[in-house]
Amino acid sequence: MPLSGDLQRIALPGGTELEVHVSGPQDAPALLFLHGFPENYRTWRHQIAHLQDRYRCIAPNQRGYGNSSRPVGAANYRLAELVGDVFALAQALGIADFTIVGHDWGGAVAWAASMMGQRSGLVTRAAIANAPHPAVFQHLLYTDPRQRAASQYVTAFRDPAIEAAVRKQGLAELLLSEGVLGRLPPFDPAELAILQDEWGDEDRVRAMLDWYRASPLEIPPVDAPMGLPEGYAPSPFIVPLTIPTLVIWGLKDEALLPANLDLMPEWVEDLRIERVPGAGHFSPWEAPEAVNAALDAFLSKTA
Repeated sequence: MPLSGDLQRIALPGGTELEVHVSGPQDAPALLFLHGFPENYRTWRHQIAHLQDRYRCIAPNQRGYGNSSRPVGAANYRLAELVGDVFALAQALGIADFTIVGHDWGGAVAWAASMMGQRSGLVTRAAIANAPHPAVFQHLLYTDPRQRAASQYVTAFRDPAIEAAVRKQGLAELLLSEGVLGRLPPFDPAELAILQDEWGDEDRVRAMLDWYRASPLEIPPVDAPMGLPEGYAPSPFIVPLTIPTLVIWGLKDEALLPANLDLMPEWVEDLRIERVPGAGHFSPWEAPEAVNAALDAFLSKTA
């Protein structure tokens, strides 16, 4: 099924503008799709094409990506700003409530938006693919040597010196090298051409990396002592999630390991986990049939 709908530019309060793909019946239940690094709204192309006959599908290029606003300065990419974009977009489109669907960094935004929006009823359900719960992830970074080692690329992305490497090599070459994100799966050539065009823009790349620089996550060095720091407690903004939540995980993910699933039930009351053995980090397009089936089951049972 082809991806139909319009790509709109929507102005939000405060001056941010988001490029947004909108499809499906206007009066249908709303699904808000959030992509991750280093992609764009087309991360979810298979899911949108599958669901757009029954749902209003809204998929922005988040700030810094595509032709959306890319303000200068890492402070503009803090989670509070990114979640604010989600809620402002819903308001701009006249959406009273929605199911949030996120992958990678889009999943991080989805976790935060769900925690903030569950009490008001704005966010009614969450479906998150290969994006760790913030409390669980930080716990693993302190205690799990494999996850800590797999996350050292975050420190590299935060280093100002990476800007020179990007200019010299290009982001595509940097990403496809094993030393950064591991072995990436083969991209569809047409999709890779779109991404390479976006990766060639220095302003976009700077904004994409600012997401990492703005994150409060602490990535200890590989040789730092293992264990939770004395007096450590998760941020008070991280609260138990009570809305129905689906977590989809490609088990071959080399950056975000399946160990992230183990402690999730401590933080999510109504949790369903779908493990996808044949997929890696980019499960929405590596295993679209499995992801679509998981979404179908989840959305039909929690309507």
